[in-house]
Amino acid sequence: MTKKINLVIVTGMSGAGKTVAIQSFEDLGYFTIDNMPPALLPKFLELVMHTEDNDKVALVIDMRSRSFFLEISGILDNLENAEDLDFKILFLDATDGELVSRYKETRRSHPLAADGRVLDGIKLERELLSPLKSMSQNVVDTSELTPRQLRQTISEQFSSQDSQVGFRIEVVSFGFKYGLPLDADLVFDVRFLPNPHYVPELREKTGLDKAVYDYVMSFDESNGFYEKWLHLMTSILPGYQKEGKSVLTIAVGCTGGQHRSTAFAHRLAQDLQKDWVVNESHRDKDRRKETVNRS
Repeated sequence: MTKKINLVIVTGMSGAGKTVAIQSFEDLGYFTIDNMPPALLPKFLELVMHTEDNDKVALVIDMRSRSFFLEISGILDNLENAEDLDFKILFLDATDGELVSRYKETRRSHPLAADGRVLDGIKLERELLSPLKSMSQNVVDTSELTPRQLRQTISEQFSSQDSQVGFRIEVVSFGFKYGLPLDADLVFDVRFLPNPHYVPELREKTGLDKAVYDYVMSFDESNGFYEKWLHLMTSILPGYQKEGKSVLTIAVGCTGGQHRSTAFAHRLAQDLQKDWVVNESHRDKDRRKETVNRS
């Protein structure tokens, strides 16, 4: 083995939230696979060991694989003895009544009760999974948890303590005349500020050029707006993270997307990077139309 692999096996009762769980691990930066056949696990980990990235892996292994218990015990024993593997089992559970209710709501059949009552399949599955539950380092009862609460629980237990992987901010500038960004969560309009387009020596530059940036930020209304905007962003970002949102896209626009919006997006991204994971992009910075451009 060439590196340390953090492996989480997600298992538990059918209907207890494994789909939400594996999506949560993906948001936390894990490489994820749903319904992994146990027999393929050793070979898969061998491949992961020889890649430069993907040192965090989360796999769902459950009763959809009918050979589950014929193979899993010996495989788990080998994983526990692997020196370069940080191995954990996350077991998701729920009460019989809650599981029955969820199956009725989705109108799906239980994998162990295709020809019988859902409750019979649940009881059989609980009996078969009992030994695995006793081996699990993390057991989460999802009976009273909403999907958002389950995502938050997983984030608290498995996210890195020294980073905020799992919540990322995208700051993008754009031009209103080219349309709103489709993925924007928050949109701000800076067309009320003085426009560098009308300064001939600045017209062909962008908000990332120092001359344009300094011009845009030289006005009292620009700095007054920015201070209030930054305060608003730093006040509400923890709330979005707490709600379990993985990506928040903040879009700021001017007419053409070259000058004012670019300067403000850059300034905001630089300030937010002090405390958050931030990506900065400028959709229309280099875009020009044949029509009169009033960015």
